[in-house]
Amino acid sequence: MNRCLPPTGLIAVLLFSLAPLSSAHAQAVQREFPPKALRGSMVVVQPPLVAMDDKPTRFAPGARILDASNRLVRPAALVNQELTVNYTLDLRGQVHQVWLLSEAEAKVKRAGHGVQRNYVFESQQTTPAASTAAPVQSN
Repeated sequence: MNRCLPPTGLIAVLLFSLAPLSSAHAQAVQREFPPKALRGSMVVVQPPLVAMDDKPTRFAPGARILDASNRLVRPAALVNQELTVNYTLDLRGQVHQVWLLSEAEAKVKRAGHGVQRNYVFESQQTTPAASTAAPVQSN
């Protein structure tokens, strides 16, 4: 006795015609990140070692990395790549969850630890530095 009959006729047409619509809808959905998620730059040194905004840390046990399509990514696949991400930390300060961002998501401003420096390189200045010497006047 065959209990599982293949879909036939109108039911099969409906099932196969709705499949592309559901995948297109899933791609158009914008991801919502938790309010406590931070923005940063991530470089996987050697799993579980990772550098977040040039600060060495570790992945927490059970940490998850999700790509732009919310698929799981293994940390070993990202070794030595600098990526813009949103991430959350656990209570020990270890990276708990990471979202790899698409270009559109990366443009949205978000709080982050960031790299804080008390100096500015000459190449980062927007205007050339003015000369500090007083101009010489001739009589």
